[in-house]
Amino acid sequence: MKKLWLVVLVCFLLVGCTEIKNLSIDEIVDKVVSSSTKLTNQYRTGYKYYVPRGLRVDDNEEYNEELSSSNYKYYLYIDAVSYYNKVNEEYKVNTNAYYSKEIKYKDNTGYLEINVYNDKYLVEMMYNYAKIEVIVDEPDIKEVVLNSITILSSIQYNDQIINNLMGENILEFSEVEIDIFTTKKIDSKYIEYDEEYGTSDEEIDVSDAGLLE
Repeated sequence: MKKLWLVVLVCFLLVGCTEIKNLSIDEIVDKVVSSSTKLTNQYRTGYKYYVPRGLRVDDNEEYNEELSSSNYKYYLYIDAVSYYNKVNEEYKVNTNAYYSKEIKYKDNTGYLEINVYNDKYLVEMMYNYAKIEVIVDEPDIKEVVLNSITILSSIQYNDQIINNLMGENILEFSEVEIDIFTTKKIDSKYIEYDEEYGTSDEEIDVSDAGLLE
C-alpha cells in the first residue's frame, strides 16, 4: 500500500501542479513521511538532506540555511542540540490557525501550522529536529508543504560528527539554538524578509518533490 501511494504521488507530480490539488495536506504529509525513499544531494557537517528540483540553496551557515524557488524563500533551521539531547516536545493543535497538525511517524515528531499573514500564509513545519518557514500565496500552499516535508523527512544525521561537535562546543551551540518546537506565527525572520523584498509572481517548479528515483 505504501508503494502504491508513492507511485500515485509521483504520477501527480509528473503531470503537473493541477493534480496535486486533488490531494489533501494530510495526505501529502503522511505519505511523504512514511515513504521509504531516501535521497540526498546536499552534504553538511553532521547532516545531509535532499533539495527537490526547482529549489536551490542560496546560503548556509551554522545549521541555518536559506533556499529558494522561483518565487518563494524557504528558511531551514537544523536543531543539532535537540537532536543530540533527543528532545521531543508535544505539539498542541492550534484551533485558531488556518491549518494545524501534529506530525508523528515512528520516533520522529513534529507539526505543521499555517497562519494567515495579511493576504498570504505563513507555513511553519517542524519535523526530524529541523524546521522550515515559508510565506506563500494560498494557491501554492500544498506545493510548498510538499517541498518542505520532502526536505525535512530526507535529513539524515551523522551521530559521530554531531557527538564530537556537541562535546566540544555545546555552550556555543546552545547560545544560537533556535526553538523549533514553538511556532512563531507572525514573529518570524521570514516575515521581515517578505516585508522588505516581497515575493515574485513566477510559477513554481515542483515537478520533482524528492520522491523520484
